[in-house]
Amino acid sequence: MIAAQLVIERALACASVDDTIVIVTDSSDATLRWAGNSMTTNGIATSRRWEVVSIVRDSTVRVGTVSSTSVDPDDIAAVVRASEAAARSAEPAEDAMPLLTPESVVAASGSEDWDRSATHTSIDVFGSLATELNVGFDGEDALYGFAQHTVDNVWLGTSTGVRRTFTRPTGSVEINGKRSGASAWMGTGTTDFQDVSAGTMLAELSTRLGWARNTIELPAGRYETLLPPSAVADLMIYLMWTMEGRGAQEGRTALSRAGGTRVGEKLTELPLTLYSDPRESGLEYVPFVVAGSSSDSVSVFDNGMDIERVDWVRDGSVAALSYPRAAAQRFGAPVAVPGDNLVMAGGTDTGLDDMVAATERGLLLTTLWYIREVDPTSLLLTGLTRDGVYAIEDGRIIGAVNNFRFNESPLDLLRRITEAGKTEATLPREWKDWFTRTAMPPLRIPDFHMSSVSAAQ
Repeated sequence: MIAAQLVIERALACASVDDTIVIVTDSSDATLRWAGNSMTTNGIATSRRWEVVSIVRDSTVRVGTVSSTSVDPDDIAAVVRASEAAARSAEPAEDAMPLLTPESVVAASGSEDWDRSATHTSIDVFGSLATELNVGFDGEDALYGFAQHTVDNVWLGTSTGVRRTFTRPTGSVEINGKRSGASAWMGTGTTDFQDVSAGTMLAELSTRLGWARNTIELPAGRYETLLPPSAVADLMIYLMWTMEGRGAQEGRTALSRAGGTRVGEKLTELPLTLYSDPRESGLEYVPFVVAGSSSDSVSVFDNGMDIERVDWVRDGSVAALSYPRAAAQRFGAPVAVPGDNLVMAGGTDTGLDDMVAATERGLLLTTLWYIREVDPTSLLLTGLTRDGVYAIEDGRIIGAVNNFRFNESPLDLLRRITEAGKTEATLPREWKDWFTRTAMPPLRIPDFHMSSVSAAQ
């Protein structure tokens, strides 16, 4: 397999249209699975995916993209020709802009080692995790789970001379524990597994399964509810995904209002800030645009552009929406790129346990799943609780309750928060296959809407 840089240079050399972008991602992936207190599978895989984006500029501007997983150098020219043919037959691009040049990229010269070799993971990354799990397998709980570590090496080159590269390690571990019909889940994100303590996760699972010795049936209704960081992440990620400037400007989203958008609107008196930052310690991601196709949020014409921190909500108010360069120019808004991490800051130093202790009567839920959008104009979401909903009375957990279906809008939840605790790194349960880099506080919602009882266990 030839080097990724050579794929890019050869593809650019044989291009015959006005502009060309080539993106190569070399990945290595290590996985570990266990079930019923036994390791079942482990493995390592490597792969290459590359894309050629061709741009034809004549009376209109048209774009075509073709991707490939071939590692045969003889296939490069054919992929380029196919991409160019797709561009010539495409509809005009609404987001057309000049491609960036090296001079317009503000990254410090030499800060990225273009000629480097790809970095790979190995099964050894799970060494300490596997050791701690083996100890846990001797306990009373049946343990199931999955750990994954992926290292993506991204190279991007354009016909205007931009050359950028970044290595992104991504890891996660999920453990599901079962005891006497009860189930509990713990998960965490990581970049290298050095900060993962399976022993701590197993201890928390045991505590939750112990709470389930007593079971309580509750009807649907509105309950004071404590949302842990994982559940908060799942809801806030969906909010960020919908914060598209064009859709809001055209009246199609929950961030629309008559004559414009809801940027500047106060959502909560709590000083909460929801932001994405590619340089956030421990949650870093690719700090430049990498796009094989365009959407309302990103544009192929912005490939290589530096990504800066974006405050989506600042001090409780809507502060930004995502705009590629073309949309920003059209609507007179600042350019903003959707992030690959999400952080909520501005809460107190109070932990979830202390919030439970301060609760007279309410619910503690642990995770959400099967989240779906009901109404885009209000951002009403529905979904189910899973793997543990617990009743709180007089500051202590008194037992597990049945699962519920919920109906809530993240925007409305922000308006109704009465307490936000300490921000901590967490793993979203629902969206972790696409989004692992989050840090959220636990939240207190005085009237979380459990719309119906769920039979799911």
